[in-house]
Amino acid sequence: MSKRITTTISGHIAHVELNRPEKKNALDLALFEELIATGEALKSKPELRAVILSGKGGTFCAGIDTSSFMDMAAKIDQIRQDILTPPQGQIANRFQRPVTVWQELQIPVIAAIEGVAFGAGLQLALAADFRIAAPDARFSIMETRWGLIPDMGITQSLPALMPADRAKELIMTGRILDAQEALSLNLITCIDENPLAAARTLAKTLAEKSPDVIRASKKLVNQCWGSGADGLKLEAELQAPIIGSANQIEAVVAGMQNRPAKFK
Repeated sequence: MSKRITTTISGHIAHVELNRPEKKNALDLALFEELIATGEALKSKPELRAVILSGKGGTFCAGIDTSSFMDMAAKIDQIRQDILTPPQGQIANRFQRPVTVWQELQIPVIAAIEGVAFGAGLQLALAADFRIAAPDARFSIMETRWGLIPDMGITQSLPALMPADRAKELIMTGRILDAQEALSLNLITCIDENPLAAARTLAKTLAEKSPDVIRASKKLVNQCWGSGADGLKLEAELQAPIIGSANQIEAVVAGMQNRPAKFK
């Protein structure tokens, strides 16, 4: 597709790779735009049932490409305007969209993390539904190192994972965590010696389930987790069109016949 991102689709699964290994897959403005375009393109592929997000060269993403700071400094007034003015019809601005677009996908997104996920790279990983990390992977909300706050959608992901005091500590210190601590703080889902292989296995498992159920499950958790009684209404609204549908009947029949289901 592009030199900064490669996308491979096999059956019902898309594999999206950041493709700047010489820069440890650091994000520049061009890669921001390609992340948005790739995410939007995948929305239009109803046959997809899972997406894997990874980085080439043994590193997920080292964060913002520091050379971008000079580019931004030369047009700081426009940058500030872009931060404060999202594109028409959007809530997220052009710097948040490379992350939030993955949360908008109706299907599960699985991040396979090797090397580091620093700063913007960690915020990108947090946009995934699942994060599988190598034992030696390292993590940091590193923006404070550059005199910034994390502003690429972290308010939409981190509150569901940890208490406010722990989030403040990570944001304010910018310290680096190993995989075990990241797991204990809920920043990642699990640790695996081969994150990409584990991501492919999980994606295959999800792709074999009813796509109606997988999409509704993601929406149910994203919109209602911890919301109290309001979640009951959404449960009902999501379940009503699923129960008795062709895919639901196929799941029952396939289960009774002990065979793989063939979903539409």
